[in-house]
Amino acid sequence: MKLKKGDFIEVSYVARTKDNNKVFDLTNEEIAKKENLYNKNHPYKPLIICLGYNDVIKGLDEQLINKELGKYKIEINAEKAFGKKTYDLIKLVPNSIFSKENIKPFPGLQVNMEGFMGVIRSVSGGRSLVDFNHPLAGKDIVYDIEIIKIVNDKKEKVKSLLELKFGKEIKFALSNDNLVIKFEIKDAKLKKALVDEIKEKIPEIKEVEFEKQPLENK
Repeated sequence: MKLKKGDFIEVSYVARTKDNNKVFDLTNEEIAKKENLYNKNHPYKPLIICLGYNDVIKGLDEQLINKELGKYKIEINAEKAFGKKTYDLIKLVPNSIFSKENIKPFPGLQVNMEGFMGVIRSVSGGRSLVDFNHPLAGKDIVYDIEIIKIVNDKKEKVKSLLELKFGKEIKFALSNDNLVIKFEIKDAKLKKALVDEIKEKIPEIKEVEFEKQPLENK
């Protein structure tokens, strides 16, 4: 059966930059250790995504549609991966700005400027050249990916969607077509956006509520 938009699928993958074969993302713990990328705090396990909604980078999302279960090598050009390198995002910044934050700039230092992450490329003449492009901008990407299964269980869909949105496991209760998320979102726009996304990706769910959890006793 060919995959289509809206399908939830479980995948395992290793992602590399094409020019130097360097791994930058993976789901396999054994390979992480082999590549000296292992992080004990990272949960190495297959990922569940919903096709057609950019749960993964655009080029991969597009190429997975119409595939069947199995293993594939998928190449993605920079434009549909992390974008082309844009020179408008490389800025000269006075070092006095860093001095105010007690930061001594040097090449390779990552900096956060008004919510935008950048990397200092060079320092000279009282100014620093800061690159705000994504670190993988301009690079073609290769995925060795296995499509393990199509996920049909409604509870498993909800669990994976919430984990993908919040980066951690979120408690919830599911009863027929009603979902209660054990987590409070104060921002009304963010709450509505999440509810709309859940209902669009999992149309079997008709009602979504949020339930603030009491503080646990220590």
